[in-house]
Amino acid sequence: MQHAENPPPQCILLAGASGGLGQALLQTLHSQYPDAVLLTISRHDIDLLGDTHQHCTAELEDPGSVAVINGWLAERPVPNWVVVCCGILHWDKHGPEKNLRQCNDDTLMRSVTVNVLTHLHLAQALDPYLKRRSPLTWASLSAKVGSIEDNHLGGWYSYRMSKAALNMLVRNLSIEWGRKVDQCRVVAVHPGTTDTPLSEPFQENIPADKLYTPAQSAERIVTVLQQLREEDHGKLLFWDGSPIPW
Repeated sequence: MQHAENPPPQCILLAGASGGLGQALLQTLHSQYPDAVLLTISRHDIDLLGDTHQHCTAELEDPGSVAVINGWLAERPVPNWVVVCCGILHWDKHGPEKNLRQCNDDTLMRSVTVNVLTHLHLAQALDPYLKRRSPLTWASLSAKVGSIEDNHLGGWYSYRMSKAALNMLVRNLSIEWGRKVDQCRVVAVHPGTTDTPLSEPFQENIPADKLYTPAQSAERIVTVLQQLREEDHGKLLFWDGSPIPW
């Protein structure tokens, strides 16, 4: 049976820790839970924040990372909180598609690989270690534009499609893991437009009060995790914890 309050974590796993928002989340989580074991994964090495911080450099896009991360986790505590920041919106000369003619297979597959498979591979690596009586909170950073019901503007085909697929992955995980773990909260979280390289090309028309610093977004995400309720399990949440339709 699930409980009303989300218990504080004794071990936290943060994936995508070297990105703009990932770095801010790393600092926030370490500050708020200094005694928790902090496990991080990213494609780049990062500076350790203390004796309780352990890092694994791995490329979660690669299916071979499942075995790598699985072996790494075998020698560590089972995480109570898992936050996955992996994602991509644009790269090189590719930006979000404005119309159907701009779509191509390569960019769609690139979006799916980074925005979906990284989360899937981490879930596959973690799954064997989940225990019924060990509380689990999983949060995949998603996007409001992945909501099918909320889509009234169109465009951004690859990004929207990949985030919609991520949302379905989260929903499936919530069902499977909800049967496996007693205190389980699996959610997707929209962090809002954060001032990072991911959003930089699209900030021109965003009001100043709608563009958030990485520190602001990190604080809000952690607050959402702290305040997760039983009824939030399996949902897509806004940065203030309110639900967004799938």
